[in-house]
Amino acid sequence: MSFQVTSPFSAHGDNMLVTLCALITALTCVSGVTVLTQKPVLSVSKGEAVTMDCNLGTVTNSEARWYKQIPGEVPQYVLRMYHGWSSPDYGSGFSSPKFTSTHQSTSDYRLIIKNVEEGDSAVYHCQTWDNSVDEFLIVTGSSLSPPALTVFPPSSAELQSDTASLVCLSSQSVPFADVSWLAAGSPVSSGISTSTAVQRSDQTYQISSSLTIQTSDWNMDKVYTCKVSLGSQTSEKTIKKSECPTE
Repeated sequence: MSFQVTSPFSAHGDNMLVTLCALITALTCVSGVTVLTQKPVLSVSKGEAVTMDCNLGTVTNSEARWYKQIPGEVPQYVLRMYHGWSSPDYGSGFSSPKFTSTHQSTSDYRLIIKNVEEGDSAVYHCQTWDNSVDEFLIVTGSSLSPPALTVFPPSSAELQSDTASLVCLSSQSVPFADVSWLAAGSPVSSGISTSTAVQRSDQTYQISSSLTIQTSDWNMDKVYTCKVSLGSQTSEKTIKKSECPTE
């Protein structure tokens, strides 16, 4: 699922680039009322300050918590903030003035990281009282190159049934990406399965995503597109039956 979002952030300073991007999912709480949202920060240079905003929707009586997760490691508790507090509560290894938090209302909270460095690269989860609700902010430690994509057609054996699968492999420099599919130019919302990233021997990462399609659509030469975004860098690869070699 892909979202087009304007990215407000504040940054100060320069030096080498630390690119930040966000994968946004909007998940509702069990009540079906509360929606947690977080706005993405796209890029900031080393030494700058960056802000990450988190809106808790209709939740006004619970603090916002932020967690930092380095790939392959368990999440680290950064801090939590409540609108009735004068300062945040910090986790081990995190403290002011580098990390702080403010609130703009009873449901709008902000994480501020000052003087960012490559060690700050991680996934930042914004979480409230419902543990099933969280958002991701991804911090990467260098300028990003567009992901390299390869899309594989269904196997001949699959095409003997009513449904088949397309597979998209993305090779990239970071272990995160926003993967989406389009069918005849329209976004697809179901039948998608995307793996977590696997690090390869050359220190790059590979993500695999499959799309279940109707065999009849494939035989009608419908065009399918795999789209992978890393911050402001996006790659697309299309596939259709008439462009695939026949056995």
